[in-house]
Amino acid sequence: MKGQRILYTADELAWIEAHCALARRALHRKFVRRFGRDDITVDHVKALCTRKGWATGRDGRFDPGHIPANKGKPMPYHPNSAATRFKPGHLPANVKYLGHERLSKDGYVEISVAETNPHAGYERRYVHKHRWLWERANGPVPDGMVLKCLDGDKANTDPTNWEAIPRGMLPRLNGRFGRNYDDAPAELKPLIMKIARLEHRARAAKSRNDGATP
Repeated sequence: MKGQRILYTADELAWIEAHCALARRALHRKFVRRFGRDDITVDHVKALCTRKGWATGRDGRFDPGHIPANKGKPMPYHPNSAATRFKPGHLPANVKYLGHERLSKDGYVEISVAETNPHAGYERRYVHKHRWLWERANGPVPDGMVLKCLDGDKANTDPTNWEAIPRGMLPRLNGRFGRNYDDAPAELKPLIMKIARLEHRARAAKSRNDGATP
């Protein structure tokens, strides 16, 4: 009856514990044969072993050095299987080639270039296209500097649309605490950039003077 408690003798429990490494169906079969317990099912044995913590010692993983049973054997031919197999030299539809471009979640264009990925060791990696093009034209971005898009469009990767500015200028140009440079009218952008640059220079000069004061 469902929900009825299953009782075991001390000998039965000791026997099951001693043989708990067996697969559960084999354990159940041997147990019923030995003790004549036709009222015990495989599920009863599984539940008992789970409650007692009597594990088989197997975790379902192959041991190191395990040789598959079908190693070196040809795949049996079947026309339905053969019709759907990848052909030699096949490349998946989503393969990304050198030069592939994508748009990042921040709105920057990224391009796949022939540089080793420092994290995965792969022969290609994605970089910001605007910086990649700018550095090819102007050399590495100097320390303490960042590239700022002049027209406010991050997807415009033309090197002439990007200017290296001190990192400290960014707060004066952003949209939260600064002058919202990216969304300002095109005719005001040069003025905003000039003001931000002058303010940054004045702040830097003041810091130098304060530091030089005895």
